[in-house]
Amino acid sequence: MSLVGQLIGPVTGLLDKFIEDKDQKAMLAHKIATMSEEHHQDLMKSQIEVNKVEAASTKLFVAGWRPFIGWTCGLGMFGNFITIPFSNFVLALAGMDIVIPLVPLETMMPVLMGMLGLGAMRSFEKTRK
Repeated sequence: MSLVGQLIGPVTGLLDKFIEDKDQKAMLAHKIATMSEEHHQDLMKSQIEVNKVEAASTKLFVAGWRPFIGWTCGLGMFGNFITIPFSNFVLALAGMDIVIPLVPLETMMPVLMGMLGLGAMRSFEKTRK
């Protein structure tokens, strides 16, 4: 809850002490609650505008974080399931006693599955339009 939202209750309680007219008190309480909602909506609109500008950017650092995370997860999976086992096989054929350990995927898999799920959900939404 925002700071403005947290202040609504105490401010409305103060209205009871200083304003005796019930209609005016109700109008002010409504105005205070409306201000909180309008403030929240203005913040969300501002964030949407920032998101639009970032999405339109051609710079990899600004607009490329999603692809970067996707490529990082893909390379991690490729390394863990293709590169490391193949390297261990080649090292064993060469007679070396070196075994490259697999990278634990417990932290990467939730990110990858979340991205795949959100990507699938977005694709589904696009086909429904």
